[in-house]
Amino acid sequence: MLSAFVSFSELAWRDGAFYWLEGRPTEAGRSALVRCADGTKQDLTPEPFNARSRVHEYGGGAFAVSDDTAWFVNFEDQNVYAVDLPGSLPVRVTSGDATERFGGLVWDGAGGRLFAVRERHGIADEPVNDLVRIDPATGAVEVLHEGHDFYAAHQLSPDGSRMAFLVWDHPNMPWDGTQLVVARLGQHGLTDETVVAGGIDESVFQPQWIADDRLVYVSDESGFWNLCSYDPSGVYRAVPDEAEYGLPLWQLDTRAYVVAGARHVVAQRIEDGAAELVVADLDQGMTSPLPVDYTSYRSLTRTDSGVAFIGGRRDDVAAVVEIELSTGRSNVLASQGAVDFPAGTFAEAETIRFPSGDATAYANFYPPCNPACTAPQGELPPLLVTTHGGPTGAAARDLGFGIQYYTSRGWAVLDVNYGGSTGFGRAYRERLNGRWGIVDVEDCVAGVRHLTFEGRIDPERVAIRGGSAGGYTTLAALAFSRTFRAGAVHYGIGDLAALARDTHKFESRYIHRLVDEADFAERSPLAHVDELNCPTIFFQGSDDRIVPPNQAETMFGALRAKGIPVAYLLFEGEGHGFRKVENARRAIEAEYFFFGKVFGFEPDDDLPEVNVKNATWA
Repeated sequence: MLSAFVSFSELAWRDGAFYWLEGRPTEAGRSALVRCADGTKQDLTPEPFNARSRVHEYGGGAFAVSDDTAWFVNFEDQNVYAVDLPGSLPVRVTSGDATERFGGLVWDGAGGRLFAVRERHGIADEPVNDLVRIDPATGAVEVLHEGHDFYAAHQLSPDGSRMAFLVWDHPNMPWDGTQLVVARLGQHGLTDETVVAGGIDESVFQPQWIADDRLVYVSDESGFWNLCSYDPSGVYRAVPDEAEYGLPLWQLDTRAYVVAGARHVVAQRIEDGAAELVVADLDQGMTSPLPVDYTSYRSLTRTDSGVAFIGGRRDDVAAVVEIELSTGRSNVLASQGAVDFPAGTFAEAETIRFPSGDATAYANFYPPCNPACTAPQGELPPLLVTTHGGPTGAAARDLGFGIQYYTSRGWAVLDVNYGGSTGFGRAYRERLNGRWGIVDVEDCVAGVRHLTFEGRIDPERVAIRGGSAGGYTTLAALAFSRTFRAGAVHYGIGDLAALARDTHKFESRYIHRLVDEADFAERSPLAHVDELNCPTIFFQGSDDRIVPPNQAETMFGALRAKGIPVAYLLFEGEGHGFRKVENARRAIEAEYFFFGKVFGFEPDDDLPEVNVKNATWA
């Protein structure tokens, strides 16, 4: 159950049918393009097709739909393919080689063309990105805009005469600073460019046309990602609010709101990390909540009668949901799977805040939750601290089986929104700038201290786990504090200089804002192996281009040479995260087996052995 559920992304609606990508761990982790009409689901991409873009490595915008055709990017060769609706065998449209990638597909109904972000490898010192137009009949690719390091969020006005899009350049990430460009679109490309908003210190997100002469977008100029509007009269902040209406643009098709009328949008509003769904009146500057109870609202899209979204839930798996705006009625179109756990066995997130240095930090706390699993009288539960990736990301409040796996076995879990996390405003994001490996570690340690003071956990049995950037925080916490007794590092970072040298274009300057280059050695756990005395287990995908395997291999070798109990599991064919059901299951079972050995308990589960070097237990 832990890893066999499908995942949903990139929800769209057109002409009475819904479309989405469905990640399938039981099909080697591929993403299938699914069409759902009148309650009937249909796969548009048969095996072995895998609808997934690799632009920026994280992809996004892997498909687009017209009246009679669906186009998608196939992961294997990164070319664009076409499928006739309601279904046919995919046919290749573009003829790029392995050095060319496409993402962010958008269909132009008036012009009969596809728009995309293209990324070309091998023609310069780093990949070259541009904004292109594709002729679906011939596969010819025309460059519309070039010269910036990155492009995203290109959107056509309703009459097809203008295009809005985002650009940004090194060393910025899109949550640091982007520019919103509006240009006229004609037969020969883009003309009359205007920079509407943004800059090196203003992050603009998700432009959407509400009319031919009115554009909605999100900007954090005020300190929070707020809804703004642009029309011939100028630019103004439409909905002033100390809450977030934007998200970090890790993927090209990231959406946090949808236009729902001449002056309204339906948006995910996040305050102190907690999300709600609201209707925002852009003219009155006011919001009103919608009567739906989910923990996240992803990939918002417009339908005939309302909006649809991919909803996370606190006590159930994620679902594709449609809500009728006139009545407030909601309908679940598809669910990740059936959950047959008894009532009362899911731990729900309790959002806590606590002092950390001279700041306030946040986390989601999950107490142990299983009536069949009780601790001995007077014994406090062990604690697993989890650290999200990014680091510009957030700890979600959705039901997560990686958390429930532990709470159902008598553990408490603290999922930390350390400084640098999103959902709390720009100032909170920027707490981490220049202090990665310090602020995040301090916040994790402060969270443990807070729970210890409240008498909710056993401070002598605390482990920490993280993936990607969270894997760096995990290693830094093990090296730079004495709070944790064991760690699990999933495709994490131990050597900052090696990461800066080896990582991909999108994140190639990211690390320099988080840590000054002069401090790379000081902040690298690899340089502090002498101070790292905790048993650690590493998990890594062999094909990871974001955090290459040399990171895990170097740390594993250093700890093994020192004599620390350490294990390393390499998953062949996996990238940045484990998509195959057997690998996801193996990872968490190996992690729990390892913690059992470190803390001296025997798991009730019949878990496969893990080859631990320098084991100090029988």
